[in-house]
Amino acid sequence: MDYHNPVLLKESVEGLQIKPDGIYVDVTFGGGGHSKEILKHLGPNGKLFAFDQDQDALLNTIDDDRFTLINENFRHVRRFLRFYGAKQVDGVLADFGVSSHQFDVAQRGFSTRFEADLDMRMNQEDKVSAYHVINEYEDEEIKRVLFEYGELRQAPAMAKAIVESRRDGVLKTSEQLKTALDKFLNHQKENKVLAQIYQAIRIEVNQEIEALKEFLQQTPEILVKGGRLSMISYHSLEDRLVKRFVRNGLFEGEPERDVFGNFEVPLKKVGGLIVPTSEEIKINNRARSAKLRIAEKL
Repeated sequence: MDYHNPVLLKESVEGLQIKPDGIYVDVTFGGGGHSKEILKHLGPNGKLFAFDQDQDALLNTIDDDRFTLINENFRHVRRFLRFYGAKQVDGVLADFGVSSHQFDVAQRGFSTRFEADLDMRMNQEDKVSAYHVINEYEDEEIKRVLFEYGELRQAPAMAKAIVESRRDGVLKTSEQLKTALDKFLNHQKENKVLAQIYQAIRIEVNQEIEALKEFLQQTPEILVKGGRLSMISYHSLEDRLVKRFVRNGLFEGEPERDVFGNFEVPLKKVGGLIVPTSEEIKINNRARSAKLRIAEKL
């Protein structure tokens, strides 16, 4: 598990209620921890598909005839499952967090701990990187990113500081970005603010919110009746979308009701919110903000 220590492993896989001959999907393969656990529960006729857009994750592929690894973003899950002849599946597992590997490899630019080029691409073949966001976005666009995805109240002033710093030359590295925003990095809260800034830029670079919405909208169609959806989110933006979609099938507003005040939803919540134990957090500190929600296709 050097690549990535899977979070809520037992709980998330148990939530799928795996049938030995069923078809399952791990849409965030990473180091393969969740996939390996799913395969333990499958019989010889079971099948597991996994998705990961990161080329590095392909090195972790599992040598098993029941397993197929697809090098694509999970926003394309329906299309590629159909390509492989699986129109509907019995369960889907998603761990929306950034992998430990991506945080720990300095040159990927995900971590506040290292000086690195401004990158943050989960798919290293994508054209838009953190460099493009910081150096090519207009003031209003940077403000939007920092406010919407980082929930930073000082987003307008931060955006202005970044644009002003660009006048002295492009910002190529994380250290140059930190210097541009130095006056906002109170030493007591520096790590927290930096984490919010990095989160905002990363979400924009990888279109994480758009991808999550597209994925969720496809789940009722790809799941069989009674099929399970097991989802682990890490920040409030993700978790709100997951919670709302499971509750009423929408991301905003309220569903249309009939004359009796009832409305139809594609999924139903199974159990309550599941969070890591204190023991798991001691072993894997990155699990501390994880939230697991399980849903079932009606």
